[in-house]
Amino acid sequence: MTVELADALKVVKAGPLASLQDAGRFGVRHLGITQGGAADLHAWAWGNFLVGNPFGVVALEVTIGGLSLEATTELCLALTGADLGATVNGHPIENWAAFQMRAGDVLAFTIPRNGLRAYLAVTGGFQAEPVLGSLSSVAREKLGGHGGDGRQLAVGDVLRLNRESLGFSPEERLTPNIEKIDYAQPAMLDLVLGAQAGEFSGRSLFDFFNRNWEVDNRSDRMGVRLKGPLLSCAINNMISEGLALGAVQVPPDGQPIVLLNDRQTIGGYPRLGTLTPLSCSRLAQCQPGQSVTFKPITSERAHSRYLEFLSQVGGL
Repeated sequence: MTVELADALKVVKAGPLASLQDAGRFGVRHLGITQGGAADLHAWAWGNFLVGNPFGVVALEVTIGGLSLEATTELCLALTGADLGATVNGHPIENWAAFQMRAGDVLAFTIPRNGLRAYLAVTGGFQAEPVLGSLSSVAREKLGGHGGDGRQLAVGDVLRLNRESLGFSPEERLTPNIEKIDYAQPAMLDLVLGAQAGEFSGRSLFDFFNRNWEVDNRSDRMGVRLKGPLLSCAINNMISEGLALGAVQVPPDGQPIVLLNDRQTIGGYPRLGTLTPLSCSRLAQCQPGQSVTFKPITSERAHSRYLEFLSQVGGL
């Protein structure tokens, strides 16, 4: 069955990093292909919830800002995640809420005020040709996105919708205040200890959980580097093994790297543990120089919290 598409948003000004992201690309890591998907799963999921989309629908991830989009038809959208100074026709719009655009309206993002990544969801979800079962854009692997080649949005590009979703207005939904995260606050991140945790010195484990860490400016969708006390491990390197989302690798320089959605599929540095998916989402909104701390959590407790989140946003 052929889906008839309609133009929805035209790129007037291209920001540095704007791409289509869904829940991610799974079942392909044995081919060396990474996961992709929304870096902030939390904000992305609430955006889809606000416009009545089921969990997993593709939305636009806008990193840093600098993007302007012109509506070519009437649209129902939602904006969540970072405050990037978004306006419609020059008027500020509310974050963590749904809003309407008419043909000719211009949605513009300026610079980060709180957080790094905003999510723009639309009723019915943006449409493109899936690559290996996902629309998620991964620039390094040249996969997915609006053009199928993983590239970021550029001036003149057009985002499309299923024509059947035009004119549909879902019932009004609200984001609970507790879910509207203040990304300017220090982030406390949950970590499940990993197989090599026992190889780190007692002092290193104490420092990891009791000292503040600073987000390095050498961070992107592949991973976030942290600066702080030097961590010492009895294992300098090891046979490469599979890497999960949120894996905390410690290379020989003793400074941890938290691996995110566009990470490599295998790695040979010892791992202290793995962040929970929601903690990965929180870290993805931290600007360079921001402070983060870690606390241990059991895998059972982490799983319970994740299921609770999924039940809120229709992911179960």
